[in-house]
Amino acid sequence: MTPEEEPALELPGLARDRVREGRRKAAATRARRAAEQAIAEVDPVARVLVDVSLPHLDRLFDYSVPAAMAEQAVPGARVKVRFAGKDVDGFLIDRVAISEHAGRLQPLRRVVSAERVLTAQVAALAAEVAARYAGSRPDVIRLAVPPRHAATEKQPSVPAPEVPADAEPARAQAKAARAAWAGHEPAEAFLAHVGRGGSPRGVWQAAAGTDWPLLIAHAVGTARAAGRGALVCVPDGRDVARVDAALTAVLGEDQHVTLRADSGPAARYRDFLSLARGARRVVVGPRAAAFAPVRDLGLIVVWDDGDDLLAEPRAPYPHARDTLVMRAELEGSAMLLGGFARSVEADQLVGSGWAHELRPTREVARSGVRVGVAGASDHDLERDPLTRVSRVPGEVHRLIRDALSDGPVLVQTPRRGYAAALSCDRCREPARCAACRGPLRLTGPSTPPACGWCGATADPWSCPECGGRGLRAPVVGESRTAEELGRAFPGVRVSSSAGERVLATVPGGPGIVVATPGAEPVAEGGYAAVVMLDCWLLLSRPDLRTAEEAVRRWSNAVGLVRSGGQAIAVGDPAEPALQALVRWDQPGFARREAAERREAHLPPASRLATLTGEPGALDDALTLLAVPDHAEVLGPVPTGRSPEEARAVVRVPHADGAALSAALLELQRLRSARKLDPIRVQVDPPSL
Repeated sequence: MTPEEEPALELPGLARDRVREGRRKAAATRARRAAEQAIAEVDPVARVLVDVSLPHLDRLFDYSVPAAMAEQAVPGARVKVRFAGKDVDGFLIDRVAISEHAGRLQPLRRVVSAERVLTAQVAALAAEVAARYAGSRPDVIRLAVPPRHAATEKQPSVPAPEVPADAEPARAQAKAARAAWAGHEPAEAFLAHVGRGGSPRGVWQAAAGTDWPLLIAHAVGTARAAGRGALVCVPDGRDVARVDAALTAVLGEDQHVTLRADSGPAARYRDFLSLARGARRVVVGPRAAAFAPVRDLGLIVVWDDGDDLLAEPRAPYPHARDTLVMRAELEGSAMLLGGFARSVEADQLVGSGWAHELRPTREVARSGVRVGVAGASDHDLERDPLTRVSRVPGEVHRLIRDALSDGPVLVQTPRRGYAAALSCDRCREPARCAACRGPLRLTGPSTPPACGWCGATADPWSCPECGGRGLRAPVVGESRTAEELGRAFPGVRVSSSAGERVLATVPGGPGIVVATPGAEPVAEGGYAAVVMLDCWLLLSRPDLRTAEEAVRRWSNAVGLVRSGGQAIAVGDPAEPALQALVRWDQPGFARREAAERREAHLPPASRLATLTGEPGALDDALTLLAVPDHAEVLGPVPTGRSPEEARAVVRVPHADGAALSAALLELQRLRSARKLDPIRVQVDPPSL
């Protein structure tokens, strides 16, 4: 019945008009609701991954697609759906014609944005990563897709400047790449394969003094000349800045983007969209860049894959190296794992035949930087009998003095602060706090000793063993080292780089830079010399990767020396890790580490997972866990962090790694469905 057909109403004129208006609005509402309930004619079923981290809900749910949303509901778009009585976020993974669900489907509540932010390639990678690390896909996708910034999404992405289509620039790029990579074999064959659109995989050990960002930029340029995209993953922001500058020099302005955590939400989302829309084909960034939606991905580069910054600290704790190895397999892209050192995992890729070695020639390795150990020869000991017991031997003083005439000198020391530990100068008993028995330390030259645990000062202090009142510092930090070197070399500029005060670069003139491992700044033109103090301290950590990590940190420091410079370490000349550094044979050291781990059934020869939680919950989890054949369960044992926290280790042969991940994932689903106390499951943790 239309308003014109309505019977006459015995109401005043104003009231009658109001009733008619109400009826018209009700009719319009019914028509709108009918339109909303109309289902799309083509592919009316949306398969949605809801953004809920519960493992037992990690599956696709079917929803109907209203006809009004048919054009905006595209795979990869953000949507709102009704789930468990609430409106929740989700990603539309696919549109299909028929649902396996027999009942009535709930319609999509809203298409948040028609932007395809989750590409099919990244969605497939997220599924692989979740299965590999016994996690849920929503957790992985949160690492892959940044939060939406609506204002940025409305802005168009400006395409990259066009590159001339003729063959001459490609030939010039190939020639420049060959020249930059000269001395690393068989780099020319690797680059030629990439330039032909192939998918070679290489593990590259860079020569000391190599300008590695420039070499990476030329490799990326080779992939771009072939019309393919490239992804570069590095440990931290300082490395991103170096590769960013090199890519600009090789590719030109506005040809790539950087994904940084400190860029801000708008800038980060803008750069992400430029990749998803295809406006840019090259990206460089830290571990989050592993999921960047690069189109036509042709080359993946990972630098310094042994750095623990590439291990994600959030569930399901994936490592960027392993994520990108999976991505190279899924997308058929070339891959280059590079570094001054070599991780045991990278060496395993070479040993399995998945990748080939790229190494400096013997001539390049020997002519680059001379590496030595203080007191390594009888002549050195005759010249200075105290070399083996001195923290800074005379040989090191002479090297610093001579090198300062040519440029800056880097001094690497493993501890930050002033005096991280104190002991009695009479009986050598460690100095402890009288209140909590914590270790005493000094924070500066004029501050009294204070407890490292409770902060209480101990002034005056006396040794409870011998009554002595004097203190000595068996281990000093970078601040005290800089103070001592400033007194030894008066008039020389001394800088510190550690903790919250990390320098990115230093001038190329004479000066001394004291830095902790990982905080070494880049010197303009390279350092004239590098000194590595207290090498024994890096080798004293109780960790599976102690020796491997020490070699990596020393190699990165030596890598900052200019060609023809010199590096010297203060440590035991018989230590295998230092011998590998002197020979610049980090691949050989990685192979020996791998052999020892195979004998001990340790990663990466085996696959390993840790389960951490409250002891009762952990016992329940181990009861529910259906471990694969040949599995070993070690523990549980207290973690030491809390009396109410324990950890168990499950170890299987490498071939059973997928079965272990599947068993752990099923365990997570069972515990989630039963709402049991949570436990932390971590597959292949970076350290033990």
